[in-house]
Amino acid sequence: MFRRLSGILVLSLGLLAAGNTFSSEIIEVGAQRDLEQVFLGGSVIPYKEVTLSAQMPGRVEFLAGNEGDAFDTGALLVSISDESLLAKRKSAIAQYDQSVASLQNSQVQYNRELWSPQSENATQMPGMGMPGMFDQMFTKQIGDTMGYGDSDVQRQADLYNQGAAVNQAQSRVRSAREAINEINASIRDTRSIAPFKGMIIKKLVEVGDTVQPGMPLISYANTDYIRIRTEVPVRLVPFIKVGDTVRAYLDVSGMMIPAKVAQIYPLADKSKHTVTVKFDLPIGTHGVPGMYAEVAIPVKNSQPNTSITIPKTSILKHMGSLPSVLVMNDKNIAELHVIRLGKKINGGKSFTVLSGLKSGDRIVDHPPQNWKPGLEIK
Repeated sequence: MFRRLSGILVLSLGLLAAGNTFSSEIIEVGAQRDLEQVFLGGSVIPYKEVTLSAQMPGRVEFLAGNEGDAFDTGALLVSISDESLLAKRKSAIAQYDQSVASLQNSQVQYNRELWSPQSENATQMPGMGMPGMFDQMFTKQIGDTMGYGDSDVQRQADLYNQGAAVNQAQSRVRSAREAINEINASIRDTRSIAPFKGMIIKKLVEVGDTVQPGMPLISYANTDYIRIRTEVPVRLVPFIKVGDTVRAYLDVSGMMIPAKVAQIYPLADKSKHTVTVKFDLPIGTHGVPGMYAEVAIPVKNSQPNTSITIPKTSILKHMGSLPSVLVMNDKNIAELHVIRLGKKINGGKSFTVLSGLKSGDRIVDHPPQNWKPGLEIK
């Protein structure tokens, strides 16, 4: 009966030796491509990490907690003093109120010009009592009769001037409103808010410190999920792709765990000639950001390995310290071949053979310990 194990064709049969029947298998060995692994060092990083920096100058008034304290999205983490901004805001509000009053006055003057034109008066400031009546009844009429001035043109000019005054007042109101909005934005910049659920992993300031724009305040991260970040040589990048699963080693666990390729950076480092790769670790993996980790990158050789791989159960050791195997010749006669073993693979279940076998040889798996020369397969 034939069966195939790990790409090796196996024939199960019975062998006769010294009148006894024993169960063995004939395995045809051959050179195969070995899947090697390259171990690369890296560091554990959080799934998300940000550094909150100061946007405004001032004194630190509030810190939400210490390293390791967790917060929800939107929680206040750091607050910087804003007394000067509040004073500027009050001044801007006063300027806004003044601009609104000026706008209202301009609109009143425009409406007065619209319904009671100044051009109807002989002068822009007519006299009082009898002098005013004289100006309205005689001076203006005589001027129009003699061709001095044009009341229609004058009225259009007055309307235009009053309309321009309204537009300017509206512009001053908008400018004052935007000044208030700008100050409000600056006041918001004095507070650092949690962008996502996470924890403080490092404090860079304390309450009472004076900060300037751009100075880092705290490092904040989501550590519910952790990753491994490592620099992979460019020649090894073609052997992995996003979604692949490789093996990883963490100091804290002391054992190999699966890691999924999450991100491969599109550019290589010009000096190191490496590409940054991130690997996602399973949910619940114990680890802290910054700890050392290793990942095993599988590498398939471009040429078949000339070494032969045989199972440990096919090796005879009754011939002293020299390992040997039974090889079936063309007449199905078992011959003893002394071999030289290489490295253990598959957890010690198999060995590579450096010499003593060639591709295509048929060896006996589970050979009888009482084997003798001349054994023939019936």
